[in-house]
Amino acid sequence: MRKLCLTALVASTCLGTAAWAEDVTLKMATIAPSLGQAITMATFANIVSENVEGVTIEVAAGGAATVHMLEVAKGNLDMSMTSPTIHILLSNGKAMYKDVDNNEEMAANVSQLMAYPFGAYHFAVRPDSDIEYLDDIEGTTVFLGPQGGGAFNAARGWIAATTGLKEGEDYDAIKANWQTGYQAFLDGKIDMYVNGCIDPCQQFIQFTETEKVRFIGPEDDSGEAVDKFLGKFRTRVDVPAGLYANQVNDGPVKSNDTAVGIAVRTDMDEELVYKMTKAFWENLDSVTSDAPWAKVLTPEYAARAQGTIKLHPGAERYYKEIGAL
Repeated sequence: MRKLCLTALVASTCLGTAAWAEDVTLKMATIAPSLGQAITMATFANIVSENVEGVTIEVAAGGAATVHMLEVAKGNLDMSMTSPTIHILLSNGKAMYKDVDNNEEMAANVSQLMAYPFGAYHFAVRPDSDIEYLDDIEGTTVFLGPQGGGAFNAARGWIAATTGLKEGEDYDAIKANWQTGYQAFLDGKIDMYVNGCIDPCQQFIQFTETEKVRFIGPEDDSGEAVDKFLGKFRTRVDVPAGLYANQVNDGPVKSNDTAVGIAVRTDMDEELVYKMTKAFWENLDSVTSDAPWAKVLTPEYAARAQGTIKLHPGAERYYKEIGAL
């Protein structure tokens, strides 16, 4: 398989492809290229480009998924990352979408091709910090993700629900993108670094080459506040021990996970989406030896359209054909 191609995201527009031309170049946008979610999307793009004749997917990495999905809704992009939460926010015209005109129409312009796990949120500290639980981060400085993004809000919400600690009051979260947040942890400028990813995560592979890491969870993950935070789209998961060479945890750590997905324009040709979906799943095995995280991807999970987003008819046809729906 060719090397994954991810480029810096630049402002761009592309014409809609309501009908599938003989040769078509599709524009996909995703988040920072070092993150597992972006790698999953780039893997999809490379498999499709190599196995569907006449189709090329160009991937631009960087920026926020919330912005990318809106560009798909407007027809300026063909594909982006999505999640049940941000699609519901667009459908209801809330949060970052509160000023979007025709928000319901915009939401209907976005369909799901596949869902996949975001990955467990890893709350990482150095073992010599004396921070053993999330309850111990009071008075510290942390990186939760880019402020205003979905990961930031999810990490902040998990901490608040399980410990009662409030960001900006009980601890401070730096304003940084994914790259600078990770660098701040490498440089020892922050006490805790958070990254949601499917193990093995590149950031922790790199970090544990030279340093030890401890993943931390709450002392107690039960209660009404936690159940409310999890809602319909998040699940409790454990971060296992022994994932990384210098990981000091001797047992599983409580955390949470959620579904994200690849969004496509609803008006994209049904046969094109069907062939792309089919090509990805029929050729995924070709990359699992180089990408062990890909082994957790399944058609049954992919076919789960949650919240207000709907499966694209082309993807739905494939999942029904193989019995995943």
